[in-house]
Amino acid sequence: MAAPAKTKAQGALQAAVIVLAGWFCYSPALHGGWLWDDAMEVARNPLLRSGSGLAKIWLGTASLDYLPVKGTIQWLEWHLWGDRVLLHHAVNVVLHLAGAFLIWSLLGRLGVRRAWLGGLLFAVHPLAVESVAWISELKNTLSLPFLLLAMIAYVDFDERGHAPKTSAGGNFRALAPSLLFFLLAMLSKSSAVMFPVIILLYGWWRRGRITLRDWTASAPFFAISALLGATAVWFQEHRVIDGQDLALGGPLSRLAAAGISLAFYLGHALLPSAPAPIYSRWPVGAPALWQLLPWIALGGACAWLWKRRDGWGRHALFGLGFFAINLLPVLGFLPMYYLRISSVADHLAYLPLAGIAGLAAAGLDAWLTRIQAAEFLGRGRFRDLAPSIAIVLLVAAMAVESRSYAGKFIDEETLWTYAVRQNPVSGVAHSNLAYTLLRSGRIGEALAEYEVSVSLAPEDATLHYNYGNALLRSGRPDGAAAQYETALEIRPRYAEAHNNLGVALQAGGRMPEAIAHLEAALRLQPSNADAHYNLGNALLRTRRPEEAVPQYEAAIRTFPENAEAHYNLGLALLQSGRFRDAVEEYERTVRLAPNNAEARNNLGNALARCGRTTDAMIEYETALRLDPNLTGARQGLQALLGN
Repeated sequence: MAAPAKTKAQGALQAAVIVLAGWFCYSPALHGGWLWDDAMEVARNPLLRSGSGLAKIWLGTASLDYLPVKGTIQWLEWHLWGDRVLLHHAVNVVLHLAGAFLIWSLLGRLGVRRAWLGGLLFAVHPLAVESVAWISELKNTLSLPFLLLAMIAYVDFDERGHAPKTSAGGNFRALAPSLLFFLLAMLSKSSAVMFPVIILLYGWWRRGRITLRDWTASAPFFAISALLGATAVWFQEHRVIDGQDLALGGPLSRLAAAGISLAFYLGHALLPSAPAPIYSRWPVGAPALWQLLPWIALGGACAWLWKRRDGWGRHALFGLGFFAINLLPVLGFLPMYYLRISSVADHLAYLPLAGIAGLAAAGLDAWLTRIQAAEFLGRGRFRDLAPSIAIVLLVAAMAVESRSYAGKFIDEETLWTYAVRQNPVSGVAHSNLAYTLLRSGRIGEALAEYEVSVSLAPEDATLHYNYGNALLRSGRPDGAAAQYETALEIRPRYAEAHNNLGVALQAGGRMPEAIAHLEAALRLQPSNADAHYNLGNALLRTRRPEEAVPQYEAAIRTFPENAEAHYNLGLALLQSGRFRDAVEEYERTVRLAPNNAEARNNLGNALARCGRTTDAMIEYETALRLDPNLTGARQGLQALLGN
């Protein structure tokens, strides 16, 4: 009876260590704010606001990718706690710890004695920080537990299937949980696509060969992988990339870049140091021979391990194979927009990192066992403590590095100042830092950073677009228009650049050109609420109020609480002679913005036109209380009193 109690106590202690280590690493980021694409993903994502948005998430009609399980979790989070950023961060941390516990469970099933060490190493590894501390990377922390559950269920299925006196039908019924978890993983993040290959690798690791039964069992996984993998590629090409040149080079250049990326990821997984939010891109020209050396080295290492496959080499090939195979979708062979920013990213290695954690646990287990058995250490206390000391030092070093890096995700300025320091030649890092400076009112510093960003990456349309936004905000519409035009030369189907160029041209009084670009933006993105609103403004300024009305209505359908859109729609209706409709819009406006004196004045005008004199007088009087210098309201009130 004592042994099970001791085992349970030891397990509880080990679990507590993982939780406390995870809290130590990520507590600095828990109070962080929205970063980079968090606004698009969560903070200002209209799909998360309504039931129709949830339907669109599953139908894939209005999102840049098709990850409906991830989108559903984000939808639920928003409806449960809205913009309380702490809770969004907490979900990522909890899911990360769940992944660590599942790695522990899976390694135990695979026979690793110190399996919990794999979970602990994963929990504190610096390569995981970006995925956990960055709210938008929920897709990583969500998909990994599903993937590990799929693997655990498959291991159960496989063990039953190869046990004696077990029916085939019973075995294959046990495959359903693994299929379900794999489907959920794929609908959370499409880079889980390589799982069918992993289960074939597992079959080889377990039996020394891939059997016909392995191929048969993997067939439905390959079907899911092919269908959802093709869906992911379609969304990347048609929704995200949309005809842009990713500048990845030809096949040989891609092969060379993939090898360098693979070596980079392996180096950072084994010896994590100097993490950065944005790394550099590899050269994409005709590759030199040295750029192919990673593949030569990889081939040599695989051959060396293959010769030792009857012993520890098989375990090494399984762990490294899990790591490398799961990286294949993000090495540049398939289209992925992020590769235009950088050749590598920590968040792209989150799923593969589980393989390195498992391999490290198995390797350290063997190494520490040898240390304990080594005679030169004697039989005293040092021999017994040596393994624990080694583990503590390793975990502590990684945890301190992770905690330090997680602290950089506290706010935009801290993160991007650090990013520029780590990678001063990244145009994107300079652009993101510039944006944070602009928001804090440091316009001169921001424009200087934007200038650096476009000089470092003149071929990046997004950086020219961002620079244009800054110039427009600082009251330089002509300079902004020039940047938007450059962005459109690089990327003609850039809807947001067409929209903002239309705004800049309006500010410069070039109305026909402005309308043309706003209409182009809507041809590319018919649901772009900003473009509808801006086009409505342009039409209203050119005395075309009847045409402006449907544009404002379209904008309001997306953002029904936009008081300015309601105000301008009321003005368009008033100018169109639709006085009753104008009254309704201005009443909506003053409900949303009760202290808007101009809206009160215009509501008074519309009420007067409808013959509702008393109500009009009340609105004029309210407008004058809010703004005693509002001439229009005073004149309107005097006209009614004179009658």
